Amino acid sequence: MSKKERHEQTLASLLEEFFESGNTEKITKYMVLNSSLPGPRGNLELARAFADLVRQNAEREPEKLYSLCKGLTAISAKEAPVNDPKEFISFCGTVGLGSLGTITPAFQEIVATLQMLANDPRWRVRESVAWGLQTLLEERRQETLRELESWIKKNNWLEMRAVAAGVAEPTLLRDEETARSALELHKKILRQVLKTTERRSVEFKTLRKGLAYTLSVVIQAIPKEGFRHLHQIIESQDPDVLWIVKQNLKKNRLIKNFPREVASARKLLER
Repeated sequence: MSKKERHEQTLASLLEEFFESGNTEKITKYMVLNSSLPGPRGNLELARAFADLVRQNAEREPEKLYSLCKGLTAISAKEAPVNDPKEFISFCGTVGLGSLGTITPAFQEIVATLQMLANDPRWRVRESVAWGLQTLLEERRQETLRELESWIKKNNWLEMRAVAAGVAEPTLLRDEETARSALELHKKILRQVLKTTERRSVEFKTLRKGLAYTLSVVIQAIPKEGFRHLHQIIESQDPDVLWIVKQNLKKNRLIKNFPREVASARKLLER
């Protein structure tokens, strides 16, 4: 039995108790004790097991599961700062919401909660938002892409970072239409970068750091249009955009698969 399967077995029993009593204490205690925090990596097998169980039981107890997951996400940064074991409760709640949103009619409410959580000061919670979005994109692609359009607004740096990270998933980008949508979302985000003069905030720098890898993931999936866009934004001579381009051109996914295109873009950077 794998680690994930063992966690799934235990969590299934704890969920049954929750359905009967409404008490979340045993579930949250199990998450804390098995969080692998503090440490560099939370227990992703446990998070996956929880997300899968939420999906499996969504049609049976949708309202209770929604209440459970949303309640788990309410553990604040003050109560559970970065690397605190209790932070993992929010992480699991967030990925659970992503799974729940694929099945239940509470899609709009779940997306709104994910949008709020995208602004969380904890990087691990923000990563769980991207994971939740990817789950929604797997099952409700067009609806989710439409919702993500509205996250791209002036100074919404952390929400835009969630959009970029959410769509930068190779398995999703195998679909050409999704890849085109992902590139369009990146274009809109980069337009916001080009327009702003507010570049010193931690939030802006977080977006910039995210774009330093997400753009290359999207370009790998849709290279012709992707490299064309790279050439266009290089022409802007914007220092932050140029930094983003340079970081993406260092990625092996581009260097190995598109050496000529990378060399051409680098030559343009040197002008």
